[in-house]
Amino acid sequence: MLQQIDGFSANAEFEVPISRSIWAQKYQYRVREQEIDLNISDTWIRVAHGLASCEAPELRADTTERFLNAMEGFKLLPAGRILAGCGTKRDITLSNTFVMQTIEDSVESIMDTAKQAALTMKMGGGLGYDFSTIRPKGSYVSGLDCPAAGPIAAMEIFDAVCNMVVQGMGRGAMMATLRDDHPDIEDFITAKSQPGKLRNFNMSVMVSDALMKAVDADDMWHLTWEGEIVRSLPARDIWHKIMQRTYEAAEPGVLFIDRINQKNPMNYCETITSTNSCAEQPLPPNGTCPLASINLSKLVIDPFSPAARLDFDALQDITATAVRMLDNTLDVSRFANEAQKNEAMAKRRVGLGVTAVADTLIMLGVTYGSNDAIAMVENWMRVVQNAAYAASADLAAERGSFPAFDAAQHLTQPAILQLEPDVRAKIAAHGLRNAALTSIAPTGTISMLAGNVSSGIEPVFATSYTRLITNADGTKRTERVDDYAVSQYYQEFGQDASLPEACITAMDLDPRAHVAMQAAAQKWVDGGISKTVNCPVDMSFEAFKDIYRFAFDAGCKGCTTFRPNATTGSILTAT
Repeated sequence: MLQQIDGFSANAEFEVPISRSIWAQKYQYRVREQEIDLNISDTWIRVAHGLASCEAPELRADTTERFLNAMEGFKLLPAGRILAGCGTKRDITLSNTFVMQTIEDSVESIMDTAKQAALTMKMGGGLGYDFSTIRPKGSYVSGLDCPAAGPIAAMEIFDAVCNMVVQGMGRGAMMATLRDDHPDIEDFITAKSQPGKLRNFNMSVMVSDALMKAVDADDMWHLTWEGEIVRSLPARDIWHKIMQRTYEAAEPGVLFIDRINQKNPMNYCETITSTNSCAEQPLPPNGTCPLASINLSKLVIDPFSPAARLDFDALQDITATAVRMLDNTLDVSRFANEAQKNEAMAKRRVGLGVTAVADTLIMLGVTYGSNDAIAMVENWMRVVQNAAYAASADLAAERGSFPAFDAAQHLTQPAILQLEPDVRAKIAAHGLRNAALTSIAPTGTISMLAGNVSSGIEPVFATSYTRLITNADGTKRTERVDDYAVSQYYQEFGQDASLPEACITAMDLDPRAHVAMQAAAQKWVDGGISKTVNCPVDMSFEAFKDIYRFAFDAGCKGCTTFRPNATTGSILTAT
């Protein structure tokens, strides 16, 4: 049993069976058959001690208690790698998010990157790669007198590596990106047409502002390699192919790459060309950052009543605690190689987000996707963003700014200029401990750990559903799961009570409502947002084809859709 904390209950219980199952499978610390964590309280204590271990001795006890109080009751949810690895002897990273080194156009670089990817996945990291640097299929390879295999062939190597590297917490997950003017872009768009092919990859086209303008103007679009035009085609052909393919099989997604770089607070010293596997964190080569999410549903006062409201004082306090926790995570984490560690230490990126957005809205009596909900989410993220930056400036006063900080350039970034005047003044006086602070992750597993709260910024999938669960031995089983807010409502008003009007599900929403919620939050998020626009299976292509365009116009950094299809299947079934 780990050291207890004065005043902390070590008898916390899970609210639903699936939470205990998730904890036992993913996060309970065991050494062979010996259980070190006997309950969720032991896990919290272990993580709190581990994250506070890098504090000055005189601060360690108070900081441990502060971290523990934030996690207690599932108010603050560190990402899975932190819960599984912190305070253990496991040789795993505490970051979920990585983008690999730049892949040079050579066999040596491809294979070296594959090796580094295997080592990173072995330690638990999800990966992103930009394959735009690899010459197109069929082009001449100097010195070998043979045609190049192209980016898709390289991706198959990384897919095979991912299949090989099996971790205790599951298999690796990857993101592949390609520029919209790469000669193999059409092959990339359709690369997953065959069931089972490249299944370890999520795929996103890096869509430039130039392509969007060419689509609007119905111009020709040039596919180039090393500055030379390889061939040209109507820009609308590319765009139509993207939309047709994602309509049929939910991929590829799109990353509006120019906007990502324009809004990146570090654009004065880096260029981003990829994201982590779920796209919530655009990162430079060798980039990484740890994640945590604030469970907003635990901050609602008087839920389901006319007086229901969010506790903003608690939100600001937990945000400040989370920033310190994630900054400490960088110092106690392991890394697969020195390049990743050096990048992490130079910029000290962290990714603080929120979860249970939809459940919180239900508890407040507000319909997801409505104008009130859009305004609320924007305001919540504004509060989080300002509190996070204020906390990072306080840490800079205590510990120093991140080494790559350039005050003259950083203070002119859009993310800084939109902050409250007192926060900007604090940054001007002390600098920043962290180059970027916020992102919104999918939080699927940790949301189930917290009682099956709604995931991240997503709407409630269904009031109840059957989930396909993979057991530790690889076998599958199904389990019925009730949404957290729905469960809380029934507990208060009885199982026969009619659900409130605000209780709507993903398939009840117009796709534009999905996008509008993402765009509202994006105004106050440094990184990206993992968000899927769910579409009904009977939605026509004519109704579907402008979703990505709407996301671009709304100010999103990217977009992903899901329409039920035979290629990808689903792990969730509404009941």
